[in-house]
Parts: sequence; C-alpha cells; structure tokens
Amino acid sequence: MISREYPLKNTLLIVTLSIALSACATGGMNAPAASAPAGAPASVPTADAAGVRKPAVAARRTASSSAEQNEEEGLPSVSLTDDLLYKLLASEFAFQRGEWQTAYVTTLGAAQQTRDPRLAKRAAEIALSAKQTDEAMNAVRLWRSLAPNSDEATQYYLSFIILGDNLAEAKPILEQRLKEARPQTRGLLAFQMQRLLARAKDKAAALALLDEVLAPYLDMPEAHLALAQGAFAAGDNPRARREAQLALKAKPDSEIAVLALAQVTPDKNEAGKILQDFIAKNPKTREVRLAYARMLVEQKEYAKARGQFEALLKEQPQDLTSLYALGVLEVQANELKAAEQHLTTYLKVLAANPDEERDSSQALLLLAQIAEERKDTEGVLKWLSQIEPGEAYLNAQMKRAQVIAKRDLPAARKLLRELSVSGEREQGQVLLAEAQLLRDANQSQEAMKVLQEGIKQFPDNTDLLYDYAMLAEKNSQWDTMEASLRKIIQLAPANHHAYNALGYSLAERNIRLEEAYTLIDKAFKLAPDDPFIMDSMGWVQFRLGKLKEAEALLRRAYEIRPDVEIAAHLGEVLWVKGQRADAEKLWRDARSKDPQNDTLKSTLARLNVSL
Repeated sequence: MISREYPLKNTLLIVTLSIALSACATGGMNAPAASAPAGAPASVPTADAAGVRKPAVAARRTASSSAEQNEEEGLPSVSLTDDLLYKLLASEFAFQRGEWQTAYVTTLGAAQQTRDPRLAKRAAEIALSAKQTDEAMNAVRLWRSLAPNSDEATQYYLSFIILGDNLAEAKPILEQRLKEARPQTRGLLAFQMQRLLARAKDKAAALALLDEVLAPYLDMPEAHLALAQGAFAAGDNPRARREAQLALKAKPDSEIAVLALAQVTPDKNEAGKILQDFIAKNPKTREVRLAYARMLVEQKEYAKARGQFEALLKEQPQDLTSLYALGVLEVQANELKAAEQHLTTYLKVLAANPDEERDSSQALLLLAQIAEERKDTEGVLKWLSQIEPGEAYLNAQMKRAQVIAKRDLPAARKLLRELSVSGEREQGQVLLAEAQLLRDANQSQEAMKVLQEGIKQFPDNTDLLYDYAMLAEKNSQWDTMEASLRKIIQLAPANHHAYNALGYSLAERNIRLEEAYTLIDKAFKLAPDDPFIMDSMGWVQFRLGKLKEAEALLRRAYEIRPDVEIAAHLGEVLWVKGQRADAEKLWRDARSKDPQNDTLKSTLARLNVSL
C-alpha cells in the first residue's frame, strides 16, 4: 500500500531525579559596565561624557579612591594610561568586527601587564564566545592565579580541567572547598561537585574521585545521594541503588532520596512501588506524587495516573501541571466535558499567572480537537484563532484553513496564501496544505498545478515531489508519477516511502513484478515495521503467486494496523486460496469501517463478490 501519512510520534518524559541546585558556572559571564570599554577595569578613571580627559588633580583623587577600594577587594591599582586605554578600545573594536584573535591577544597581554584579573576574565570571555577552548583555558588559568580567592574563577577553572579529564588536578581544589565549607552548605556543595564531575568523559574516574573527596562526609545523606547520581552516570546501577538506599535510610522522609532510588531502580514496577509506598507514608508529598503520576503515564496506566493528578489538584486547585495533565488524559479517554473544563481552567490560570516555560498552544489545540469531535465548527475556529505565533502557529493556521475550506474553499486558500512564512520548509508545508484542500474538494488538477508551481520554486523538495507523484498516480499519469518518485530516490536514497510507492504501483498494475519486488524489498529493509510496506510486500508476493508468503505478511500488517486496504488485500489472498467465508467476513468488517473505500470497492467488483 502507498502510505500517504506521516504520523507524529509523541514521546513521554521518563521521571528523573530533579535537584534544584546551582551548578558551577559554565555559561556566559557578567556583561561589562556600560560606562567603560567592555572588559576594562570599572574603577579606573575614563574620559567624561564629552570625551574630554579629566583634570590631573581630579584623576589623582579618583585613582586614590579606587586604590582604596581595590585594596579591599584584592585587586591591583591600575592607572588608565593612554596606551592602556588605546589597547582596550582597539581590542573591543576588533572583537566587534569578528577578529577574536586580535581582541584576545591584546586583552590577555593587558591582563599580564596590569595583573588585573578582570582583564583575564574578559580574555576568557572573548575566547569562549569564539569557541576556542585552549585559549579560554589559558585565560582562566591566569584569571585564577591573579584572583586565587575568587569563587567564580575557581568554578571556571574546575569546569575546564574536568572537561579535559584532568581529574587529579581537580582533587585538591574539591577537597579544600569541602573542608572550608560551612556544615549547613556542605551537602549542597556535594551535589554541585557531582554535577560538575558528570561532565567528565571518563565517568568511572569521575566516580572514583567523587568517592575520595566525599569519604570524610559519609554521615551526610547528601553525600550518598551525590554518589548515587555519580554511580548512575557511570553505569553502575547496583552501586547507585545502594547509595540511594543509604540516603533514604538516613533520612526516611527525604523526597530527593526516594526519587533517586526510584530513578536507579531498573524494574519500573518496583520503582513505582517504592514511590507508592512513600506516598502512603507521606500523603502530602508533592514531588514524589508528581513523579509517580508521570511514571504511570509512561506505563500507559492512565486511570491510575489520573487519580494521582486529581490528588495533586485537590491540594492545589490552580496547579497548572495537574490541570493540563488531566485535560490530556481525559481527551484520551474521550471524556470531553471534563477535559474541556480542566483545559479552560488551565488557560485562565495561565493567563492570570504567565509562565515563560509554559505555552498555551497545546491546550488550545486540544480544545479545538474537542470542538471538532462535537462538530462545533465555530468552536474549532475560536480556539485555533487564539494560538499566537510560535511553534504551533503554522499548523494551527493550516488547520483553520482546512475547517474553513469545508464551507468556503476560496477563503481557505486566501488564508494560506496570506500567511507570513519563511524558508523552504514552511513555504513547502503551506503549498502541501493548499494542495490537500483542493484534493479533498476533488479538484485534483488544480492541486497538481499548485504542486507544480511549488516544485518550480523548490525543485529538490521531496515532500512536494511525493505529493505530486501521488496525485499523478491517482490521475493515472504513470510516467509523471515514476519520474517524481525516482527523483526522490536520487535526492534521498533512504526515503522508504518513495521505494514503496513506486514498487506498489507496479505491483498493483501487475507489471514489472521483479522490479516491483526489488523496490519494495529496499523499502522493507529501511522500515521493517511499517505495516503499509508489509502490505506492499504481501501484495507483490501475491502477484508473484507466492500465496503462503503473501498471507503471512498481510496478516502481520493487519495485526499492526487494521486498515481497510490491508483487509481488502488479505481478503483477496484468502479468496484465491479458497477460504471464501473468511475473506467475506474480513471484507464485511472492513466495509463497516469505510464503505466508500476505493480499494475495497474495486476488489469486490473485480471478483464479482456481493456481500
């Protein structure tokens, strides 16, 4: 069978241990002060707003004040000479022109000359922005040597040496930081160290180092949790589980400990039981209940998951996560009224409390789906019109056009043509959508014109070529179809849809069967679990007279996807084998699903079967 659909695969996130800690910095550094050249010491005198140098007396007074401040902060007292000012300005201008090497060398040289750690930091920043790791490391080493008491410099230094797997160099620093930390912050520091060491390439060596530095502090539950995470990252699940159990034993009401234990437990049923038991003992726990609910969703135990989300919502009636999750689960269970209530409440709460990490578009799409199920056209359009520009915007507008086309095709086409889109991908999507509207309206020739124009604009767009081939096939334009599919194969040799479509077309017309088999076999090897390709393979085997092989393949395809066309093919194989009662039953079931299916109707007519 020729597949004309590209199903979207929704993935569910597996519950993971979430520890809200501030890891050692590896991102961008603080922006330089606007009143001085970027990276220049902020405390030295500069030109005034008019560009006139300050009088010498005023400059000396400012320098004196700055010197006192720098002495307190452990920074050198630097005089901004004309030469230094020129170097710093030249460095920044070079950086703005994209000449990072000039900017880096000049700034690093100024740092070495003045012994000012802020200039070394700026040199590191320049190298990092240019993704020059070695140069950044050199600047960071200088920065730390000039500011040995700077936590920020030490964090950067640690990050670089750990990313470079220089773990021995990191050990004394980590030990000293733990030793000097206050007891109440030492647990947090243990987590930070584990997160930092997780970036090392040699996970086993990172775990060994973590073992050594945390050995004096194993009376802390946090130490065992950090070791559990380190062992999990190193692939040592038994060790990870032992450490998590020790942490939970030391602190039985710790949400983090039980989440860690569940995460490192390979048997998901056992992990669920661990979370369930903790909830029974601590019914007010929120994070663990949420993790358990997500685990139940992953295991497709939707009714149980709903119970957990309902409990969460009872405690916090305006909890966005629970409102949205319940809406999704209720749509899946076809409980549309309850789903609509939860999703509309979700939108109201989100509007009153905007959250940058949450997007209303998915809830609006679900509400549009509910309205469509109820055949409420105005409701569908209302919800879709509220989706703002973003990831879901284009699909929402194409869906709006599809709904409008049922009553006003020109208006729907106008909507699509007036969409603001950029790039070949988006423009191609809109062209495909317009062609589909025309095809649904039985205007296949007009649809072909739309696709032809699109292919002139984007001659190598395989999606446009494929849809054009499918329309050509429907209109019996076999040469045009074959030329388009062969071009796809040339452009994208791993495109199994093209091999399958061409092979199936040959098999369906009962011509060039050996070539058809070769093409479908190529598609089958590329996508062995695709039920449509199984159907094609079964059909070409039937054409080749291999009834046993054909039946086995078609039955397997039908089990995976009980599609009407697969049923038509399987029924014909059974009919030819003399199993006519089985064939008729299969066809009757298929006809009840789709009485107007062209493949089924033509099969029954060709075999002169009246059901």
